[in-house]
Amino acid sequence: MEDIAKLIDGFKQFQERYFGEESSLFTDLKCEQKPKTLVIGCSDSRVDPALLTGCDPGELFVVRNVANLVPPCEHDSSYHGVSAALEYAVCCLEVEHIIILGHSGCGGILALLEGTSQGTNSEYISKWVEIAGRARDIVKRHMADKPPHLQAEACEQISVLISLENLLTFPWLSERVEAGTLFLHGWYVDISTGNLFHYLPTSGRFELLV
Repeated sequence: MEDIAKLIDGFKQFQERYFGEESSLFTDLKCEQKPKTLVIGCSDSRVDPALLTGCDPGELFVVRNVANLVPPCEHDSSYHGVSAALEYAVCCLEVEHIIILGHSGCGGILALLEGTSQGTNSEYISKWVEIAGRARDIVKRHMADKPPHLQAEACEQISVLISLENLLTFPWLSERVEAGTLFLHGWYVDISTGNLFHYLPTSGRFELLV
């Protein structure tokens, strides 16, 4: 119960900060949101997008899932949570930027590489991370002689690029990119050093950003 009590105390601090007499932030936010950026991040507890970027409520529209993956556009009767969030962010909120936020030490990517789900009987994880199966195949083919941590890092970064490619399979999204009203970004956080990298198409590499 101590963990829950801490969360409640944290909400009290949030309440005092944003709903106190000196705060007017939610005066407008209580009616609508107008975020300019969509972040697709991992569910990992260490990489909260708003915390990492110092954003206030209302600044980011956030989708989080195992391994920060974007599936390709599909037209069927299945449930598509990420695709629904994309549609809302792009078509309704008209965000101007989409960031795929990858990170080091990702358990989902490790499960992809090792073909396991960290010792669990996986009903959903194994199928989900196969979205980035091509990243695993590239790493296994070209980096088989490299240490596991380098393979993992490469797979984490390549999976970001695959998600960026998959974004462009949504026609209403790719149209905005081509029109220059929507910009896509691939970011990678090294949680062992605190460094942030971004993908540069001109160099074909993740370069240090912060």
